[in-house]
Amino acid sequence: MKLSFILPVILIVLFAQPLLPQAAMPRMTSVEPANGKVGAEITVTGENLEKKNVSDVFLTDGTIDLKVVISEQTPTAVKFKIPAKATAGRWALMVLTPGKEPKLIEQPVKLTVDE
Repeated sequence: MKLSFILPVILIVLFAQPLLPQAAMPRMTSVEPANGKVGAEITVTGENLEKKNVSDVFLTDGTIDLKVVISEQTPTAVKFKIPAKATAGRWALMVLTPGKEPKLIEQPVKLTVDE
């Protein structure tokens, strides 16, 4: 195989990749209210939170991951109730992205579950 053929292929692979469409990265920025008891409705705001970017939301303490039931989801907000299995303490929020290679992404927002 000639080098003159390989070089253009390498260049296409290197430079075309940034041009491929990529899913927007979900980002949660605030939680209202910041604390609540089991069953309380929570609203998380941010960007790129619609279903095409976020398939599931979890509360995590680093050891236990609790899936929440989403009651409403828009590009800028997600609403859910604190699940019955949540124990008192500080929990981080984590999202699961959809697609062929789903990713769990811990968000920079926290929720305190009261007793």
